[in-house]
Amino acid sequence: MSLPVADEAPWQRLDPRMLLVHPITELVKFLPVLVGLLVAGGASGTGPWALLGVGFPVGLGVVRYLTTTYRVTGSRVELRRGLLQRHNLSTPVDRVRTVDLTASPIHRVLGLAAIVIGTGSVASDDDERLLLDALPREQASALRAQLLASPATGAGAGSPDAAGLPGVVPEAVVARFSPRWLWYAPFSGAVLVATGAVVGTTAPLLQSVDIRISEDDLDVFSPGVVGALAVAVLLLVATLAVVGYLVVNGGFLLARQGATWHVRRGLLTQRETSIDVARLAGATIGEPAALRLARGRRVNAIVTGLRGSQQSSTVLLPPAPYPTAVTTTSAVLGDQAPVTGALRGHGRAATTRRFTRALLGAAPFAALPVLAVLAGASAGLLVLPLVAVAAALALAADRARALGHAHLAGHVVTRSGSVLRRRDALADAHVIGWNLRATWFQRRAGLVTVAATTAGGTGQVAVYDVPAPDAIALALAATPGLLDEFLEDAG
Repeated sequence: MSLPVADEAPWQRLDPRMLLVHPITELVKFLPVLVGLLVAGGASGTGPWALLGVGFPVGLGVVRYLTTTYRVTGSRVELRRGLLQRHNLSTPVDRVRTVDLTASPIHRVLGLAAIVIGTGSVASDDDERLLLDALPREQASALRAQLLASPATGAGAGSPDAAGLPGVVPEAVVARFSPRWLWYAPFSGAVLVATGAVVGTTAPLLQSVDIRISEDDLDVFSPGVVGALAVAVLLLVATLAVVGYLVVNGGFLLARQGATWHVRRGLLTQRETSIDVARLAGATIGEPAALRLARGRRVNAIVTGLRGSQQSSTVLLPPAPYPTAVTTTSAVLGDQAPVTGALRGHGRAATTRRFTRALLGAAPFAALPVLAVLAGASAGLLVLPLVAVAAALALAADRARALGHAHLAGHVVTRSGSVLRRRDALADAHVIGWNLRATWFQRRAGLVTVAATTAGGTGQVAVYDVPAPDAIALALAATPGLLDEFLEDAG
C-alpha cells in the first residue's frame, strides 16, 4: 500500500484493545501508591473504600486512549494527544531515522505493538516522542516498512526481489542470539546495574534492623567466612547480570532486508528496531577492559540524526564473542578492513603525553601515604605509592598501545581509550566537516586533535593527539578538496 496524500488521510485512533493495556500499565505505575492506600485504609478502618484509588490510574489510561489520534500522509506523520495539556506533534516522513516496534507481554497477548518513530529531534522529553501505543502487529509492521522505504534507492518493503515478486524481500540474517553469549554478561555494564540493585535493596534493610555486635561475635568472621561471603555476593551479582542480559537480549536477531537493517531482541518485552541503510553512517565497536578480558565486544550503529538518549535504538550487537563482532560489523560496513585493518600509531610524543598525564593523576595517591608515614604512620603504607604508580604506568601503556587511526575502505577509522576503549568507523560520505584543535601543551609537542564531524552518534569521530601532518593527510584522504582553500590560505 502507498501512503495517502494529506487531503485524503483521516485522523485515526489507536487500536481499541489498548483499553485493556493502558489501565494495566497505569496500575503498575501506581502500584506502590495503591499498596500504601490499602495498608493505610486497613489501619484506619476504611477497608474496601481504599480500592477506589484504583479508579484513578484506570481512568487515566482510558482518557489517554480517547484523546490520542494520529495520521500518516505521503509527506508527514502527525500525532495529537492530551486532554488538559494538548500536544500536536508532526514530522516529515523524510526525517524518519529509525522505527522501533516494542511489545510488552500484554501487548503480545493481544497481538499489538507500540511504535516509536526516531526523527533525530533534539527533544529529549518523553512527552515529545512520536509514540503510537499501540497498533495491531501487522499494521505496525506495514507502517514501519512504509516509513523506512528509501526513494533514493527504490528499495523498501514493496521492492521486487531477485525473483521479481513485488513486496517479498528476502531477509539475510547476520547475527543470532546464542546461549554462549551469556558468558559475557558479567563482563558488561550489566554487572554494575546488578551491583547497584543488590546494594540498593540491602542497604535500607540493614538500616532498619538494630544489629549489635560484640567482640565475641567478631570471632565468627574468620578469613574463610569472609571469603565465602564475598564469593556468594559475586555469584549473586553475576546471576543478576546474566538474568538481566537474557531478559534484554534474549532472542536477539540482526538481519538485512532490502535497504533496511532490522534488530530484534527481548525475552519478555520484545523490541524491533529498523534502520535505513542510507542513514547508517558507520559503526562503533565497544571494547571495555572487562569485556576485552573475556574476548568479547559490543557494536553500535552511528545513525544520522540520532544522538544522546536515542542511542538505545542503535544497538547492532550486545556483548558477544569477538569473531561475531567482527563478522557483524564487517557486514554492516560492507568491508572487513575498517574492523581489522592495521592502524597508524601517533608516535613518541603522543605516548609521552599518555605517561605524563597518568603519572600526574597518580601523584596525589602516591604523595598522601608518604606524607602520612613522615607524620608517624606505619611504614607499611609506602606500598600504596608503588601500587598507584604501577597502575598508572600500566594504564598509560595500554592507552598508548590502543591509540591509532587510518583511512580504510572509504571509512575514517580511529581507536582510543583503555578502560572504555572504542573503535569508530565513519563512512567518508557522512563526514560533513573537520575540526582541528590543539592545546598549548599539544602545540609544544606538535600534536592536534582532529574530529570528523557528522550528523549522527556523538556528532563527531575524534582522533586524539595525532601529528599535524597525519591529521591533514587523513582529512584529505577522506574528503578530497574540502580543505584545499584553508591549506592555500595557510601556505
